[in-house]
Amino acid sequence: MPPDPTDSTAPADLADSAPLAPGHMAMPADPADSAAPADPASPASGYMAMPADPADSAAPADSEPPAVATVTGPGGGGISAPFSPAALFHRWEGLILILLVAVTMWASLGVDGFANSSNVSFLLLDVTEIALMALTMTLVIVAAEIDLSVASTLGLSCAVLGWLWNAGLPIEAIMPICLVAGALCGALNGFLVTRLGLPSLAVTIGTFALYRGLAYVILGDQAVADLPPAYTSLAGSTLGPIPVTTLLVAVLAVLFVVILHFTSLGRSIVALGSNEEAAFFSGIRVKRIRFWLFVASGAMAALASLIFTFRYASARADNGAGLELAVIAAVLLGGVSIFGGRGTLPGVLMAVLLLGVVRNALILADVANEVLNFVTGLLLVASVLAPNLGAVWRRRTSPPLEGKSAP
Repeated sequence: MPPDPTDSTAPADLADSAPLAPGHMAMPADPADSAAPADPASPASGYMAMPADPADSAAPADSEPPAVATVTGPGGGGISAPFSPAALFHRWEGLILILLVAVTMWASLGVDGFANSSNVSFLLLDVTEIALMALTMTLVIVAAEIDLSVASTLGLSCAVLGWLWNAGLPIEAIMPICLVAGALCGALNGFLVTRLGLPSLAVTIGTFALYRGLAYVILGDQAVADLPPAYTSLAGSTLGPIPVTTLLVAVLAVLFVVILHFTSLGRSIVALGSNEEAAFFSGIRVKRIRFWLFVASGAMAALASLIFTFRYASARADNGAGLELAVIAAVLLGGVSIFGGRGTLPGVLMAVLLLGVVRNALILADVANEVLNFVTGLLLVASVLAPNLGAVWRRRTSPPLEGKSAP
């Protein structure tokens, strides 16, 4: 055994010997080997070096790892690979941004009237409701759920507004009632999904028809158009070329970006979308979070209904019909995985603008409405297919990890 450090009779050569190599420990040697020539790098006389666990050995202090860049795909997952300029194209949001710039430049140069300030204002106004509903839809889909009833919730809130206005209630009292109505629609979806265990796809397909039918029951096929001019003019007003409603979208977008990407709630949403069982056993309240996400989705659809109604100065039961397709297309095109657990809000917002630019340019080019629907459906299919093809391409082109061959 090693001598006591306080023992003054310890061998002198023990103190003068070279220190042990990292990851070794001193053990008494066989006395018969004491005649072996001393190695200046060996441990003290009478001891021999024994290798420790290889996992505990430290790397040399002067070694530096090679510079690497993280290559990420839709939603932010990825592997480390040597940096190259092409790594920028491996991020889905970068591709959406490049496509948005290219399409905008093409429309500005090739479509008459596209770059006019009045048309820019109209374009931003036209995507307001889609952008608002896409904010909460992103959180719902990242949590591995879906809400197909957002447009019907919007229509139901519009019908409630028109019915209450005809009943003589002041508009200031009607607006919070509409927001509560939308939240209740989302609460019903959340209850059926989280408490009864029904799949959100089936539930929201049912409430998609239920809420739209209830809107027709409340208001019928009539249109309420004598709305307060102060609110209708505010909904269409601009600050320069920027609509006031776009500023509202910007403020809410910043709030939702912070929630999803910089808070524990956002991390919990991503975790339960990635692996619900693991999230549950780690203490995340899976059912509660999903329930309130559906409530938020319904409330946001009701807020969009107020803007939609005042912008068009008309409350109808069929307001917003078909908008759920544009909302989901924007979310998926923005890089959110349909299976949950991945996605970024900046990508979704860029996809909303991309869809708006394409639609606006085609309208100015006098393209038929049927073609617009075809293009929207095509982009929806591409938004699901392209990220998966991109992931396969990245796996084949990325350098293999050390000790593993490329697939």
